[in-house]
Amino acid sequence: MAHLKIGLIILYLLSAYDYYLERLEAMGWGLGSVLYLSVFAVLFAALLLGAFIRPRMLRYTYALAFFLAAVFFEAHRQITADYLTYSGFVSLLHSQAFIGDALQQFSSSILPAVGSGLLLLLGIGLKPTPATRVPLWLSAGAPIAGVLLLSAILFMRGGEGARGLPMMFTPLTYLNLYTYEALQNTVGPRQPVTLARGGKDIDYNIVLIIDESVSGHYLDINSEHGVYSGLKRSPEGVAIYNYGYAAAIANCSADTNVTLRYGGTRDDYLRINTTMPSIWQYARNAGLRTVYIDAQRTGGHLQNLMTRDEQREIDLFIQFEDVAVRDRDMAVVDKLVEVLDNAIPSLVIINKVGAHFPVHDKYPDSFMRYQPALPRGRYTHITDTGERDGFDGSAADWQRYRNAYKNTLLWNVGEFFARLFSRADLSKTVVLYTSDHGQDLHERGNPGLNTHCGGDPVVEEGLVPLVVMQGRELQTLDWEAELAGNRNRSSHYNLFPTLLHLLDYDLPGLQQLYGNPLSVHTEDDFTFNTRFNARLGEKPTWKRIDLDEVVVPQVH
Repeated sequence: MAHLKIGLIILYLLSAYDYYLERLEAMGWGLGSVLYLSVFAVLFAALLLGAFIRPRMLRYTYALAFFLAAVFFEAHRQITADYLTYSGFVSLLHSQAFIGDALQQFSSSILPAVGSGLLLLLGIGLKPTPATRVPLWLSAGAPIAGVLLLSAILFMRGGEGARGLPMMFTPLTYLNLYTYEALQNTVGPRQPVTLARGGKDIDYNIVLIIDESVSGHYLDINSEHGVYSGLKRSPEGVAIYNYGYAAAIANCSADTNVTLRYGGTRDDYLRINTTMPSIWQYARNAGLRTVYIDAQRTGGHLQNLMTRDEQREIDLFIQFEDVAVRDRDMAVVDKLVEVLDNAIPSLVIINKVGAHFPVHDKYPDSFMRYQPALPRGRYTHITDTGERDGFDGSAADWQRYRNAYKNTLLWNVGEFFARLFSRADLSKTVVLYTSDHGQDLHERGNPGLNTHCGGDPVVEEGLVPLVVMQGRELQTLDWEAELAGNRNRSSHYNLFPTLLHLLDYDLPGLQQLYGNPLSVHTEDDFTFNTRFNARLGEKPTWKRIDLDEVVVPQVH
């Protein structure tokens, strides 16, 4: 039995031999590789010793923990064709609201990981023979010592250093580090509003529409062959100001959304997001009603790092319990028309369904303008994720995906704004429109099934639209003054100061805290954060967007 247990564990490690060889090949032979192999050997020994724990329940607990960690890591590797960094792990924890759907979304990649992981589960879980007696302190303590050893290494290296080591230890180590950070978090309590206002009564509505996964280069306002957006020409009574391409805060939804609500800057987003007032607090202080319309979640579930404390700052919290996913953005229009028809000036923030995968069924048949598209009919109830049977990431699959994506934009962007302009009275309303992040639609033929949140993203993942619209006779900020200078040069970081400026907060004061609004010339870095959850002394990683590198959609 001892030989069987050891054999199963070794067989499991061999099932991912490419992962370990890749690390060795990258390092070459030298002192670094000797240290790497030494740590590998220690962790392997700790794993083997854990397999010979005598108490059954304790052994099963270890077996299940290592099994789940291994499956988690390997599934991520297969889905993204990328290594799971500590920053990426933290982003996944912050997106835990999506975990149920994610299990459906990537079942074709998760099941093989489960299959190989069963070798590990059996290797540890099978009862050891009486002849193989290992002291309990050694067998039970060795795996814990292994996690602590790797935690110490990663702590000293800012979360880096687990690449190529036995993968079942990596998520457990990340979780250990994250728990430590949570216990040590002493950033401080949330602060009240202290920024001075001009004293003007705000008699108009301010609406921030945050679309989901809408890439700036796929809309007709920015690309010659882009999808109809409804934003290219100003309708009667409404002025539209297109700021062109903008840089997102990050390429993951939670990171962007929480920063849009709290105003974090490139240089100081952690402290600001954690301790400074929310946009809801600023709006209430200015006398506005606060409204949040969430088309993505139901049942009162919160997302994008929103807390119950933050929810209590929202006067009207709206979700759509009984509306089909495909029709929720149209329900947003209905609800927004109702909110704007009220005489109470309001700050409204909207999270749309947009074009997050799966995009098979997020549009009606009548909007299937781009073909061939992905097969339809199986994901009508899925908002953010869903199984993608038959989608293996081939060039033909990605062409169908891109066409389905365009059809989704035609419905959830083009039709959305067509209905909004035809039904809503925007004479006393300012609307700011953007998306949380862009998309990697694999125009370059790069591997993987993911479209965003990758650790090594293409520039399109950070490329979003940025449009301002308001009643033509409404006098708010001078949008024209810097429109030409800020076009294709602005970012999400300009939106929070813009909202504050619209709320009549002191311009020099808000600039000092949060940066420039869109009405002021800005020299934006035009970068997005690919390591938003920079931890343990590490610094964020910024990817600059060079518009010459953007792969614009072509006619198909």
